[in-house]
Amino acid sequence: MGDKFLESIVTIATAITGVAIVAVLVSKNSQTPAVIQNAGSAFANSLDVAVSPVTGKAAPPVLNYAGSAFNLPQLYG
Repeated sequence: MGDKFLESIVTIATAITGVAIVAVLVSKNSQTPAVIQNAGSAFANSLDVAVSPVTGKAAPPVLNYAGSAFNLPQLYG
């Protein structure tokens, strides 16, 4: 019974998340291109960090995000 209950909770949470994603993508106020670009930048930053011990070079992360006036400070020289 516990496994079936947990599976039901996960199914409901997945459905709610799916509806939220679709709502954001089709909303007139959404900034879908900026969200996709930012997700790509975050993934690229993660890849740079993951391969830096192997390649021996640390690439500075992309800290400027599209569609936002908020930019993180540059903490490297």
